Amino acid sequence: MAAELDLPSNDAAGPARLGREQAFHNRRYAAGAPDPRAEVRKLYRALRRVHDAQIDLLRRHGCGRAVLEYGCADGTLSLDELDVPSFVARLEGIDIADGAIAVARQKAAHRGLRNATFRHMNAEAMSFPRASFDVVFGRGILHHLDLDKALAEIARVLKPDGVALFLEPLGHNPLINWYRARTPGLRTPDEHPLLRRDFALARRHFGAVDKVVAGLTTPLAALAERRLGATPLMGLCEALDRALLVLPGVSWQAWHACLILRK
Repeated sequence: MAAELDLPSNDAAGPARLGREQAFHNRRYAAGAPDPRAEVRKLYRALRRVHDAQIDLLRRHGCGRAVLEYGCADGTLSLDELDVPSFVARLEGIDIADGAIAVARQKAAHRGLRNATFRHMNAEAMSFPRASFDVVFGRGILHHLDLDKALAEIARVLKPDGVALFLEPLGHNPLINWYRARTPGLRTPDEHPLLRRDFALARRHFGAVDKVVAGLTTPLAALAERRLGATPLMGLCEALDRALLVLPGVSWQAWHACLILRK
């Protein structure tokens, strides 16, 4: 494992941690395997605001340019959901899960995509040259990694005017943290939802660090929709979140954030 991912030999914890991540996500994306996070994904409607913000920024900054999907899994996001190859000049995708990468390559080959390449790679020590990409994006990836190493690598491969766009869970809401503690099988033991100090760390690597947040009251609406079907509650909760999440300190209680990182 360590040799395969070219991990530094002096990183005693790194190989074991990355090995756990690789094994978990290979099981998750194995052919025919049930997704352990399928029930949680049903609640992602509560995060529409941050999803839309990331998609809008990705299309705006990535159109006709070189884009890296950082933690691409099996290509579901970039190929199936967003059709990124249709508007970028070049899409590269990397992931630690070699099984997921194999699936992404099959999808790209089946569609005859010539501007999409997927590589099995350690996100904390990428092999791309400096200033390779105009945009780096990902969903639910940074909180799996050694954040200092990951942010340094993202800054390294971004061009001077590049932008990085990430959707990540936040770790300050006590109710959400209670749920996480009760469902350890949905995640790896090394995951760490982002805290204020992680944003301070990001500012060491990037000149500008901004965020759009979502998921304060909207998860309750998503839970209600699962039981009752479509209701007006989601629209009401989205409006309530827009009002509440601009208040000092309240934004840190959101479920997720879209990070916008500029060099």
